[in-house]
Amino acid sequence: MATLQAIYLSYLAHLFTVDSDLVNIKSILIIIQRSNGDVFLSSPLIEQLQDSFLDAKIDLLVNADTISIAKTLTKVNQIYEFSYKEKNKNRYKQERNIFKKIYRKYDLSINLTSSDRSVIYSLIASKKSISAIEKNKLKSWWKKILLKHYYFFDEDKHILINNLKSLDCLGIKPVKQVFPATFSQTSLDVVKNKLNDLKITKFVIFHPSAQYHYKVYNQDLREDLLSLLDSLNIPIVITGGGNDIDIKIKQSLPKLKNVYDFINETSIDEFIALSSISKAYIGMDTLNMHIAASQNKRIFAIFGPTNISMWSPWSNYLETAANKSNPIIEYNNITIFQAALPCVACGKEGCQNNGRISECLDNIDPKLIFKEIREWFLSYSL
Repeated sequence: MATLQAIYLSYLAHLFTVDSDLVNIKSILIIIQRSNGDVFLSSPLIEQLQDSFLDAKIDLLVNADTISIAKTLTKVNQIYEFSYKEKNKNRYKQERNIFKKIYRKYDLSINLTSSDRSVIYSLIASKKSISAIEKNKLKSWWKKILLKHYYFFDEDKHILINNLKSLDCLGIKPVKQVFPATFSQTSLDVVKNKLNDLKITKFVIFHPSAQYHYKVYNQDLREDLLSLLDSLNIPIVITGGGNDIDIKIKQSLPKLKNVYDFINETSIDEFIALSSISKAYIGMDTLNMHIAASQNKRIFAIFGPTNISMWSPWSNYLETAANKSNPIIEYNNITIFQAALPCVACGKEGCQNNGRISECLDNIDPKLIFKEIREWFLSYSL
């Protein structure tokens, strides 16, 4: 009932309110109810909105499990969070609290995700609302009626391009750059001291984990790849967080001369600092990959079923990303590895779409990955 009332109120406002002049926008809410990567890759939009509306305060509404990366974004005033845990406890209590906090508080709301909930938040927050919507007319018809502006979320386009579409609605020409993730001097000092204690100067990052099981290279292949990388005689810093996937990987890491285990030993801010002074990123397609790409690092990314067109690392040099699958994809400073299977990339959450096993990852030869890394290593003066 509360949701229907909210839609009705927004509809009335839509009918009887004239848009304010863009120069009068002093407050903006950006809604991103998806994953860590979506939140991080909203930074170009935030930067360009701030440049266009110099006096505006920009707030975010994100899912609770993305708060850590949201806090690293610059030019963000306040962050609201939606928790699925709280939703399961008392759905309407959380919704009411969020409605009270954002209701008509903003001159402009921009929703980057097309879910019904996030669209309603956008409508509630501002009389001037812009949102991504689905191409499916059965899902989006009411959104077209209520929203001031909308654009179609295109799964064949990179997430950065999708996120910047809202600028078109505002008459702002987008800049297709992912700005480097920021970090504190304290975090930089912490990681430098840690490296100094280990007598590490030049190093590469190997990030073997991901948020989901179906995006993780299996243990045997990972160990083979690490053994090969160890032969290059450059320190390999293994990174990861403290979740179950990361800890299981930590417990299974091989004892090798040039491998240094940093799993669960750095905060997200410290990882960003560590990545900024690394020579390359090697590992899975995950948030850390996008962070390294934003820093224009040499990227060697291992992809499973993930949609390449939407989620490949963005090249700031070329202002583009990969747009089709191939066993080896190379563009400027980025190399992507995929399996040579007809189903790649299916875009599912594993072979059974249950978040577990991706057979395509099991079909990427570590020797092939090593060959590409070794050629770069030998041609690049470290």
